Order: sequence, then structure tokens, then C-alpha cells
Amino acid sequence: MSSERLIYLPLGGAGEIGMNCYVYGYGKPDEERLIVVDLGVTFPDMDTTPGVDLIFPDISWLEARKDRIEAIFITHAHEDHVGAVGHLWEKLGAPIHARAFTANIARRKMDEHGYSEQSVRTVEAWPEAVTAGPFTVGFVPISHSIPESSGLVIDTPAGRVVHTGDFKIDETPGVGEPFDRTLWAQVAEPGVKALVCDSTNVFSDHPGRSEASVGPEIEKLMKAQPGMVVATTFASNISRVRTIAQAAVAAGRSVCLLGRAMRRMIEAAVETGILDDFPKVVSPEDAKSIPRENLLLLVTGSQGERRAASAQLANGKYMGLRLKEGDTFLFSSKTIPGNERGVIRIMNQFSEMGVDVIDDSSGLYHVSGHANRPDLKTMHEICHPEKVIPMHGEHRHLREHVKLAGENDYPGVLAVNGTMVDIGAGQPVEFIETGRVYLDGRAHVGQFDGIIRDRIRMALNGHVTVTLILDEENEPLGDPWCELMGLPETGRNNADLVETLENALGGWLQRADAKVLRDDETLEKDLRILCRRTTENEIGKKPEVTVVISRLS
Repeated sequence: MSSERLIYLPLGGAGEIGMNCYVYGYGKPDEERLIVVDLGVTFPDMDTTPGVDLIFPDISWLEARKDRIEAIFITHAHEDHVGAVGHLWEKLGAPIHARAFTANIARRKMDEHGYSEQSVRTVEAWPEAVTAGPFTVGFVPISHSIPESSGLVIDTPAGRVVHTGDFKIDETPGVGEPFDRTLWAQVAEPGVKALVCDSTNVFSDHPGRSEASVGPEIEKLMKAQPGMVVATTFASNISRVRTIAQAAVAAGRSVCLLGRAMRRMIEAAVETGILDDFPKVVSPEDAKSIPRENLLLLVTGSQGERRAASAQLANGKYMGLRLKEGDTFLFSSKTIPGNERGVIRIMNQFSEMGVDVIDDSSGLYHVSGHANRPDLKTMHEICHPEKVIPMHGEHRHLREHVKLAGENDYPGVLAVNGTMVDIGAGQPVEFIETGRVYLDGRAHVGQFDGIIRDRIRMALNGHVTVTLILDEENEPLGDPWCELMGLPETGRNNADLVETLENALGGWLQRADAKVLRDDETLEKDLRILCRRTTENEIGKKPEVTVVISRLS
């Protein structure tokens, strides 16, 4: 029996949607040579991660084994798969491999962080392959909502693994390669040890719709609207962006792009030869002089992002352009769970302006980029794997995908983040501590460092700063003074809260014994407790308290 093993370890993306990072290893236990598939981000929200800019997977386990990493492979250019390359590459140091469009996006991210673009290597589609230690990896074209998405064929001495990446079965995707059943059947012919498979839409029972079905409906909508039309979708969904732009031209409208991400994606698609028929666009300055009924704005911000063009327009204007009563705003996108509040806020702001808002509740103006339940079954049948390992989904998605595989007699392995699976044995063998790392300004902050927790507590409860000065004899120079942040100015019976706190703290200090006044640690603790207790009595809140003690020497 061989002492080597083939392992799979998700560090992000399994048990959640976003922040994808998967590890494969081959070799003797604890000596395996490693490859990394995807380095993605997820996005913060004000409720749980206030002030945070981005969220990365915790790659401490990988960083500790940096000398064993052979290569990094990026399946496609969505942010939850490529967004962390510039932030985390230095900790891994291995060459990055991707197809041309994805490589273009990855190089831009590396350049933003001052790293050499040479670290990103462009790979042609299957059957070209990259040898990385004991692995041979090929990029097999697969349809998704961004060009040049690829599943990975990972060949090892222990057999072939197919990593689908994000995918759907779409034979008419518009931009990007159609799903090729014959090609995938050829890939599976030598035998598939494990199919590591997208689980996002496992609960959607109807077959997935093609991107080609969206265009005629959007064109019909454009022609029917009396005023300006504004449409938003994922900037990376270049096929949809093109579909909307072409529908606008067919409806007699000029097209104006608003938002850096939208322009950057179109530029990357043109540079890499993916897009050669995008309609001519007008600048925001020229758009101001075009009659409203002849104008389409294609904007970023489909998920309610506060700084995107959609939110700016909802707040009043963007680049000198405003929406008015009689205009129409189209969300040609699905709202990602967790983003509902921001999207609804923008919808209501537009409604208050008299703008008609159209979302995807009708199912006419958006199709998902992920395989629905029947399409997942089709992929199982094409690949006929020895086992199915669900990925890219919340826990409920992974668990349901295991059940779906079992319905067709394919053993399933439920492996959430941190679950190391021996692919040959088909079972977990070890559990790795995983988590999240926050990008907070320019600093990387650990999930359990307490910084974000403290920020949330201050947001919920407010903050009081207590300042006390003691003389050379350890006697207070007057009462301490208090400064409030995020707290009402008055408490019970309309009493001034600062005055109430200062009186309570001053009275306590007059009674404090000399031993307490000499000990900063005890003094600080007692003042904090009294401040919190008094504030709770006055307003029903226990604030965060900072005590500043100064001693005259």
C-alpha cells in the first residue's frame, strides 16, 4: 500500500458563499506538495464588520507550509475567486496560473500592490496543462457569468480530480465559451477519482436558463420606457453588460458606462480579445446633452454598495447625471444573501424620486451563473466520479448536494472549511483551524483580535472618556471630567448626563482610600465600573469606557 495520499482542504468557500480558497496536496502525510485553487474575498457589512474593507480567508496553515506550495491556480476572475491575490500573494510566493482574461485581472491586482506582473502566467485552455510538482493541471472551459471560466482537471499519481469551479450548463452564453458536453465527457473518460463541485443552486429544481433568453426581454423593456433607463448588473458579467448595451442600441438609446469596475472589466475583455462587438459608448459629459428617452446608463452597484454609481445616483447625482420622475432603474441581477438591506434602501430612494424600479422578481431580466439541481445531476452523470465533494456553498447547500449525489449512488463527502479529506479513502482525516482576516484600512486584522468586536460594542453602546488628574500627594485635582460619544446628552428627569457622571465619579473619589488612589490599575477599574453603572441607571446603556489618569510629578 502506498504511503502517499491525495488530500483536499477548503480554507474558504465551503460552508459559505464567497472567499474561495481550496488546497490540494499529494505525498506522505504532513509532507505533501501543495497547490492552491483560487484566492478570493468576501465583503463586509455594517452589522457584523463595521469599517472593514474586505475579508480574506485565514491562510496561516498555508503560510506555515510556504516551502511546499508548487503553484496557485485561479479558475475565473470573480472577486470571490481572484480578489485576494494582491493581498495574500507575498505570504505564499508561488507562481499564479490563469487563462488570459483572468490573468489580465490578476496582473492588475498584483500591480496595485507593487508586485511583478511576471508572477502571473497565462495558460491556454485544455488540453494544455501545467506541471506543478506531482500535479498536472489543465483549464477546461466551462460556462459561467464571466468569460474564460474554467474547471480544473488535476492529475496526480493517485488519480484524476475534477474541480468544477463556478459553472452552469449554458450552450448559448453570449460571451465566453458554451458548455461542451463532448469535451467534458472526454475529460471524464479516464476515470474521475473525485468531483469537487459547485453547490450554489442545489435547491433550484428547474433547469438553468441560458443567457441568450435575457436579451429580447431587456430590449422589449427598453423600448417601452418613456424616460431614461439605468441598468445595473455585476460588472464582471460581461455577457450581460453587452446584452444590455446591445438592447439599448436596438431601442435607439446611447450607452454610457458609469463606475470604475464596469469600465475596467470591459477594458480587460477588449484587451484579451474576448469582446470585439461592444457598442460605442458616450462619456458622462456627452450624456448630459442626450434626450433622456434616448439614453441608457450602465452602472455599478447591483448589490447596494454604498460607494458605487447606483448608490451615488440614489443619493442625488453622479458625474453630473440625475434621475427624475418617469425614469426607470433595472436590476438585472440577483441580490446576494446579506445584501438585501442595501439594495432595498436604494430602491426606496429611487421610488421617492418617482423612478420606476424593476428587479428580477419576474425572472425575465436575469439568469444565474450557477448550475441548478438538474444541471448538477447532469454534471455528476457526465463525470461519473467515484465520489462527489460539494464546495462553493453554505452548509445547507453542501449537505443537500451530498444528498443529491447519493440519489444517483455517488458517495458524497461533506467537507466544510478546515476539513482535510483523504480523497482516496473518501473521508475526513484532520480538522484545521480556519477563520477570516479583515482588511481594515491598510492593516490585516485577525477575526479574533477583538478590534471589530470592540467597534461593534462602541456602536451599540456608545463611549465615555473619563479624565482624572492627581497631584504629587495622589489627591485629585478637582472632579474627573467626562466626554461622550454616541450617547444622549440627558438622562433621567432631563438631567445633564455629563454632569451626573462627573458628580458621581467625583463623590466616589472623595471617599476613596489612599491605597486605591495610588494604584492606577485599581483606580481605572473602579472608575470604569462606576461610570458604566451610572450611565445604565440614567439611560439604560452600559457604554465602553476609557479612563485616562495623569499624575503630576
